[in-house]
Amino acid sequence: MEYEILVGFILATAALAISPGPDNIFVLTLSMANGKKYGLAVVAGLMTGCLIHTTLLAFGVSEVIKRSPTVFWVIKLFGALYLLYLAVLVFKEGSEIALSKGNKTTLKLQGLFKKGFWMNVLNPKVTIFFLAFFPGFLFSNSLNTVVQFYVLGLLFIVVSSVIFGAIAILAGSISNYLEKTPRIAVFFKWLQIVVFLAIAVYLLIG
Repeated sequence: MEYEILVGFILATAALAISPGPDNIFVLTLSMANGKKYGLAVVAGLMTGCLIHTTLLAFGVSEVIKRSPTVFWVIKLFGALYLLYLAVLVFKEGSEIALSKGNKTTLKLQGLFKKGFWMNVLNPKVTIFFLAFFPGFLFSNSLNTVVQFYVLGLLFIVVSSVIFGAIAILAGSISNYLEKTPRIAVFFKWLQIVVFLAIAVYLLIG
């Protein structure tokens, strides 16, 4: 078992979770408008959705690995190209972080949990991202690949939950800091690009 691969996976996941995106910005703005428990309900839904994507990935890709190492290499190549594509998209986007402090929602916690869950499960980009991200971080030659994908999925969920949860809890102070420090958006933009490029290169040479 190669623990350094798991450490690299955790660090990459943390960097991506911190970088502003639709999910964590939604958690941030919702928590600012309604309170931390509402943001945490969405986080719980989002992370539960990730478990569904992990299951689909684990059983689908594991079967491919059993049948054809060549096809698995093609999947990794696709993953690298997709991550390069994501890096280009981030590069082309502006570096501003748009924070909307709108009206309070009338949804209950259960409704917000469901919203976060379906936002994640029904987003095909999440499936594609998992397919691009996870296969390069298989960390053992002896451990069953299904188990390895679940380990990676659970690590992804735990790390993302901690960071998204912190965003929800510290929503007010985080938003004030972002508004007062516009350069931080530029930093996060380039952090995201570097992480995408690094993972893509890792997939190609790994």
